[in-house]
Amino acid sequence: MVSHAGSALVAQVADKLGLTGALSVRLAGLKQRLRGHDPDRVIRDLAVMLADGGECVSDLGAVREQDALFGAVASDSTAWRMVDRIASTPGLLDAVRQAHARARARFWELDGAPERLTLDVDATLITAHSEKEKAAGNYKGGYGFHPLQVYLDETREALGGLLRPGNAGSNTAEDHKTVIDRALAQIPAEYIESLEILVRADSAGATHGLVDYCREGNMRFSVGYELTEQVRSAILTIPEDAWVPALDQDGSARTNGEVCEITDMVDLSAWPDGSRLIVRRERPHPGAQLSFTDHDGYRFQAILTDQPDENIAVLECRHRQHAHVEDRIRDDKDTGLSKFPFKEFALNEVWLEIVDARARPDRLDPSTRPRRGARQNRAEAAALPAAARRWPARVLRPSREAPPTGHLAVDGRTPRRLPQAQSAPSDRRLTPSRAYHHPADRSATRP
Repeated sequence: MVSHAGSALVAQVADKLGLTGALSVRLAGLKQRLRGHDPDRVIRDLAVMLADGGECVSDLGAVREQDALFGAVASDSTAWRMVDRIASTPGLLDAVRQAHARARARFWELDGAPERLTLDVDATLITAHSEKEKAAGNYKGGYGFHPLQVYLDETREALGGLLRPGNAGSNTAEDHKTVIDRALAQIPAEYIESLEILVRADSAGATHGLVDYCREGNMRFSVGYELTEQVRSAILTIPEDAWVPALDQDGSARTNGEVCEITDMVDLSAWPDGSRLIVRRERPHPGAQLSFTDHDGYRFQAILTDQPDENIAVLECRHRQHAHVEDRIRDDKDTGLSKFPFKEFALNEVWLEIVDARARPDRLDPSTRPRRGARQNRAEAAALPAAARRWPARVLRPSREAPPTGHLAVDGRTPRRLPQAQSAPSDRRLTPSRAYHHPADRSATRP
């Protein structure tokens, strides 16, 4: 087995797309010595290390051991100082984001832009195992951080992130608007104007601040909606023939699941004009526990959207694809998001930006983008232990001529004949010498 296969591809893609060059222009002032490491190469190598499964700066040693592929790689202390200078110098973190946007624009120019833009917003909990700046307890009883991420569903890439304390709210509208602004800054301006943008979120996004922000920015929204008493009362009055089958991802009707629109049955006057409320019911899977609010053995969910499509099953199916964000977050936790290694909050913000900037090869090749539902075909990060991912790879070069049996070639030199195995002298043995017999032979000699 050769570990770290494909790491060089990530570095080459960064160079070809201009990410390394864009970082060189924007971080040129950080280079203090002529013979020192270029800041752009240091950030690129950190991104490669994260894409390879690294968890901290010291994991850069796995890349440093492969000088034939990556050239001279900065030491751990040099990489730490580079992150520290970016965090402490005003405007440099934004410069890294601008370089990332420049590389994305180049990639879309070569590979083609998506036909529509679907921004999935979701937060996740990251545990901190030591005292770190702004780490705090979260609503699940843990301790750490509560970053908010935005992913582009069509290309499976992270567009922006906002590092927050662990006690940050899930439905804080200002945080949602901040991280979406960062995501929009990553998209070339011509596509912002020409493509339809849909913002998806779970019930944490059902706030007037976020919905009004989407309307002002000419963006559609699709967010989860709380099953209030008014909504439950409306569900109980829906005629049985008003329910229509829900759709699977391939467009076929689901065997379990129906949808219905109840916009006219509830008061949505506080929400923007054109808002629609769609509910979905389904039988729980075997073994699931029903709550006291479930009715007639059905479990209900509701979404609030302003999309004008007439087919409500299509709208509900489109919103259900927001679950893709769970795959994105899980993949990112395998490639750097699971730990924030620094004590200072500002340094961890730079770390989050590098996590979002790195790209795995399976996200660059459209042929490897999996469909949800085919779990065995999902593109996952390498399922190796963390320690195994940090082992440096070794380049194995076969000798020109294989040595004969019983010989050993060392460093390409003349093969040496292996000595024959010899038994230790009887006076140096720890146990007396006994002839070995196969169990079957012993059983055959029993009377």
